[in-house]
Amino acid sequence: MMQSMRGKAGKVLGIIFALAFVGWMFFEIGLDVTGGGRNTNMNELGRVNGQALQVQEYQSVYQQFAQRAQQSGTSLTAEQRRELDEATWNQLVDEKLIQQAIRERGIRATDEEIRLAALNVPHPALAQNELFQTNGQFDMAKYQRYLQSPSTSEDILLGLEEYFRVEVPRQKLFSQLTSGTYVSDAELWRAWQDQNETATVEYVALDVSRLVPGEVQVSEDEVRRYYDTHEDDFKRGASARLTVAVLSKEPTRGDTLASLQRAERVRAELAGGADFAEVAKRESSDEGSKERGGDLGTFGRGQMVPAFEAAAFALPVGEISQPVLSPFGYHVIQVQEKTGDRVKARHVLIPVAKADEELDRFYAKADSLEDLAERNGIERAARATGAALRRDVTASESSPFVPGVGSTLEAVEWAEQTIRDGGKAGAVSELLETDQAFYVARLDAFTPEGTTPLAQAAPQIRRRLVLEKKQEQARKVGQQIVAQVRGGKTLQQAAAARGLEVRQAGPFTRGAPNPALGQANAAVGAAFGVPVGKVSDVVKTSAGLFIVRPVARTAADRKAFEAQKGQMRAMATARLQQAAFERWLRSVRKKADIEDYREERFNQSA
Repeated sequence: MMQSMRGKAGKVLGIIFALAFVGWMFFEIGLDVTGGGRNTNMNELGRVNGQALQVQEYQSVYQQFAQRAQQSGTSLTAEQRRELDEATWNQLVDEKLIQQAIRERGIRATDEEIRLAALNVPHPALAQNELFQTNGQFDMAKYQRYLQSPSTSEDILLGLEEYFRVEVPRQKLFSQLTSGTYVSDAELWRAWQDQNETATVEYVALDVSRLVPGEVQVSEDEVRRYYDTHEDDFKRGASARLTVAVLSKEPTRGDTLASLQRAERVRAELAGGADFAEVAKRESSDEGSKERGGDLGTFGRGQMVPAFEAAAFALPVGEISQPVLSPFGYHVIQVQEKTGDRVKARHVLIPVAKADEELDRFYAKADSLEDLAERNGIERAARATGAALRRDVTASESSPFVPGVGSTLEAVEWAEQTIRDGGKAGAVSELLETDQAFYVARLDAFTPEGTTPLAQAAPQIRRRLVLEKKQEQARKVGQQIVAQVRGGKTLQQAAAARGLEVRQAGPFTRGAPNPALGQANAAVGAAFGVPVGKVSDVVKTSAGLFIVRPVARTAADRKAFEAQKGQMRAMATARLQQAAFERWLRSVRKKADIEDYREERFNQSA
């Protein structure tokens, strides 16, 4: 068996290492051959503290990012390519800064440290390889036997040595920068309470339109003072007013039905005894869990989307669920354990997406939209292709998202370039793409970046000041309601006298999204801080004014907390360490001398 595994591994792992090591090889090799003088050449894309950043390094990392982004099978939009460009550049700059810090601190890796790391901390590509797994889980003993075998591929051992010669010093730097990070029992207990304590409340939303009807006067002086004291609020990016013809990528009813049928076939296969982990690796679109056989780990209430959570907590241990629809697609779920108010589960996720044949027709229609818009105008093109025509669409750099279209930043940049090149209103764009749609845009008007004048901002300011004044009057009414309840009336009686309704919310936790009261605000604080049966003062949130009366609360389970405390501390410490490392990196980057030649190089290449 070992001979068979070695024979197969030599070939398979060689390919994996060729892919997995390419990025960091550029980092390490580049450090020694690109750090010379200030003379730039076409192979340099920039410099970090005088050290050259090579075009080849950029291309290697960019291709890795692009391959991951294209795993869904769709092409990248122009905006996504820009995002990949920035992500690639930032990673390369950060890597240069990290390696420079390692050298400045004199951090080295001994041969013994490299050997121990290779034996005990497998490379991520190897940890996921089926050759080193048992029942879908990484098998450390199998991995160590392979490395210690005299027949192990020399290329693999050399690859591991080079990898850990870079990685061990990085980990030493990380340890130096994050030493002393500690999470106390008290902090962990508060986090556990936030996740597990629940409250149920009665509440009254103080409806300002009902409590303060009619007009409220706002003077010109008040508008001017607000404008002068909130100057930053009125700075604006470039914006364009557009007419757009939109072909939505949203799945149709037929696409949803096809995905449901696929999920039902997967469910039948699992119910028939198929290996869950193997099916998840083959079928699931959840990149975060598929390589772990669909394993989602252990979670409590409020940590998953509602449909998934309801199904998981209702499902008997070991049973395979019927397909469960969530915003992510159809889930086929199996609960493996239930402990108190926590569940361990795995799933297969089948996305709701267009079928291949439908995609071909859709892309052909998108190409026609561009061609027809250029020749016949945007209105005719929309009618001919069935695209939705939307007029008076305002897109800006500061607020590019348009419902049903997605980010229109690319359209704003096109409009700006059109005006810069001497174009005018009426120009029609090429076909643009977002993650939600294909669209073409006609430029109706363009506004460059600047500050919104007072005359233009005044109506918005006036509405804001009217709301603030009405809220202040509503607060006084709310305080009267609170006084009456504390004086002996019920909340229902005091609210009904002013035409308000008492509603109930919960049970909910401190940390979970709360559609009634919002999240992490004064209303949620009152739900957990005011004694049960008592009424809060008037509390203000971004959603408005509330009076809250807790009617029930459940305490967190201390015994369950003690069982989970070690795992919680490890996770919390890792988060704090990562945050500390990122703060250090931002600080170093801020002080660094970074030269960026991308625009010059790419324009020359074009």
